[in-house]
Amino acid sequence: MARPIRVFDGSFGRLQLVEAAAGEAPHSVPVPQIIVKQDGADLDLRIDGSESLLRLTRDNLLFLNPGATSQAVFEPGAASAQLLCFHASRDWLRGGFPAVFDADNKPFSSPSEHITGRIRQLADTLVIEVMNDQFLSHERLEFMLQELMLSIVETYLARRQSGARLWRGSPFADTRIRRALALLRAHPNKEVNMNDLANQVGLSRSRFYDLFQLSTGRSPRAYLDMLCVESAIAKLSSGTTKIAQVSAELGFSAQSNFTRFFQHQVGIPPSEYRRAAVKPNTDPQDEPES
Repeated sequence: MARPIRVFDGSFGRLQLVEAAAGEAPHSVPVPQIIVKQDGADLDLRIDGSESLLRLTRDNLLFLNPGATSQAVFEPGAASAQLLCFHASRDWLRGGFPAVFDADNKPFSSPSEHITGRIRQLADTLVIEVMNDQFLSHERLEFMLQELMLSIVETYLARRQSGARLWRGSPFADTRIRRALALLRAHPNKEVNMNDLANQVGLSRSRFYDLFQLSTGRSPRAYLDMLCVESAIAKLSSGTTKIAQVSAELGFSAQSNFTRFFQHQVGIPPSEYRRAAVKPNTDPQDEPES
């Protein structure tokens, strides 16, 4: 049976990290659900009682529409699998993507898709964060889930609907802001010049700031800070990247500046977070914070 490891509830719905094993009974999902395999054995899922099975590995993700039933199926003798399951609130989804999740009760036309590098990174970082939930703020969790859904809509749904219809009523409707977000995600760096970014997407500085705030609920700098924290956590948790290297890659002029930034955002120094987050078989060397 699926055993919950971590469970988080909020306006976004429910995020669960679970351990799925053989013997799980079929269950129905009342809201859109995204399933990503994190660790353990590959498994097959039987959707709506179908004879054909959908294989779930680290290279793909599964989508379940509201009302669908699913059942995990393992090969004989296979170990369990660790899954990240996002049961997304319909109201939360409609707030960001009303044309996608309002008009059709079944927004996902394909139950399985190849996972992109960005979505794989988001899922991995989410698991790191939820396993270290004593340091996880609700704001950061909702930010990452918003990034996840925006990436899913842009990657898998936009190619099946006309752009104008897909983004109708969405706070992310402005293509210039979506392009700015893509540029920030590609290279999160504190040295990003926002005037240059505004020029790149064809906006004046003041108009760029106004539209960005309306679209995301954050200033460009605050959004970039969140992306830098996300990137720092992913790098630190590997246990092999030195803090000074993380600091330099994120554009901090001194490691001490990065340490202050990280502690302000997360609540603890980066070295302490890394010790808490690395896998048991990794032995990171202690480093000075500055």
